Amino acid sequence: MSETSLKEQVQHDLHDAMRAHDAVRAGTLRMALTAITTEEVAGTEARELSDAEVLKVLAKEAKKRKEASTAYTGAGRPELAEREDAELAVLEGYLPAQLDDAELERIVEEAIAATGASGMRDMGRVMKAAQAVVAGRADGGRVSAIVKALLSAG
Repeated sequence: MSETSLKEQVQHDLHDAMRAHDAVRAGTLRMALTAITTEEVAGTEARELSDAEVLKVLAKEAKKRKEASTAYTGAGRPELAEREDAELAVLEGYLPAQLDDAELERIVEEAIAATGASGMRDMGRVMKAAQAVVAGRADGGRVSAIVKALLSAG
């Protein structure tokens, strides 16, 4: 029994979406595969991405959709924001579940304790430790905000 990689799963799901004539899903998965392929050929030689690297690419694409949706909403273009939200929903199906604020705060508190951080000058070390544990389950901005709040309060 062979394990299918995340990239293979996305390719399989693209074929299913095309057969089902699901234009939004097919377009989103096509775009995601293009981003994955672009990342594979970036650099000096082509390589196959690991599942963790594919997840990073998908998370980056999801973040782009979230930012675009916010920008369209702010510009009074709800129809474009809806399309970005629909694409975001497709991509989120491949990403690990996002951490809630309480769990994220607990991870940051553990990172502060582990690094012995005592103030804002230690923010980089705390961020590095926290991001290693979070591993794509929370946006970096959310992690940063909690680290700042806890370091400045402590």
